[in-house]
This record gives sequence, structure tokens and C-alpha cells, in this order.
Amino acid sequence: MGISSDLTDALAARLKDLRVEAGWTLEDLAARSDVSRASLGRIEGGQVSPTAETLNRLAAAFGLMTSRLLASVEAPLEPLIRHADQTVWTDPKTGFVRRSVSPPAAYFQAEMIEARIPAGAVIDYDRNPKPGVEHHLHLLEGALRMSFAGRDYELSMGDTLRWKLFGRSRFESLGPGDARYILALI
Repeated sequence: MGISSDLTDALAARLKDLRVEAGWTLEDLAARSDVSRASLGRIEGGQVSPTAETLNRLAAAFGLMTSRLLASVEAPLEPLIRHADQTVWTDPKTGFVRRSVSPPAAYFQAEMIEARIPAGAVIDYDRNPKPGVEHHLHLLEGALRMSFAGRDYELSMGDTLRWKLFGRSRFESLGPGDARYILALI
């Protein structure tokens, strides 16, 4: 299941709006995010969906958490979030699937994400858009190696890892099956 064309279009428009509000050219954003001007043009034009790493770089350039950037293009707050209404985004490069089960919203500090990383896939976030965010990851299936703050943690089904992120992070699905987890962010 990939990102819907409506969400791709909304995300493209939001990214362009953020760039224009900041008074930046595509070249300015490229320099701040380490994403090429050509890629930014295709993303803003709704021609391609950004990868997880690219989305993280763009969010960091704007000083936002990736989830807050995605939330800005999602539906308004409803107390009950039905499974069918939860936004699902798929990284076109790795197959990483991110379901926003309790999206970020005004008046709430926490958010929850259900994620699935295919066996062997790696997601390497080279920057942290908002230092100090509290993370609680509970592994539902598979095996996962998490790396941050210069340390590696290998998780097995049922394990929970909690941390405050101040820098890079890396998620690696160790296989043989996909790694599926719930991540709470506060």
C-alpha cells in the first residue's frame, strides 16, 4: 500500500508552502536539506513521493518532526481514529510502511505509529529535526537493530526500547521476516 495520490499532492503543496513562507528558493532548501534541487522540484510538483530519509531531511530543514509534517496534510482531529481512516505512507525505496494510528494533534503531546520494515531493509535518519523527543518502541514481530547515540540495540519480539533522541538514528530489520512495531513519540 503506497502513499495515496491525494496525500502526495497535499504533501507536495505543504512542502512548497513551507519553503515559500520561509522565503527560500529551491536552491536554499536544497542546501539546508542536502536534497537535490531537481528532486525537490519533482517532490513539490507531486511527481514523486519522498523516501523516509528525504522526508526526514526536509522536516529537519523546517525544524519539524516528520510526523508533524505529515500531520499538517492529514485530516483534522477526531477523537476516534478508525483503522480505515489512519494515514498509511510507504517509503518507495525501502518498502517501509508507516501507519499513523494516533496522529500528532494540537492539545496532545503523544503520537503513535505502527510500522513495518521489510526484512533486510535499513532506514538511516542522518539528522534529528527536534532534539530530545521521547521515543518508546515496542517490537510486535521480527527482529530489529536500533542505533542511536553511538550504541546498537538488538530487539526481539516483545522487547521495548525507550530513549530521547538527540542525533542520528538507524532502524535495521534483521529478518528473516519483517520487523513490525509500535512507536510512541512524546
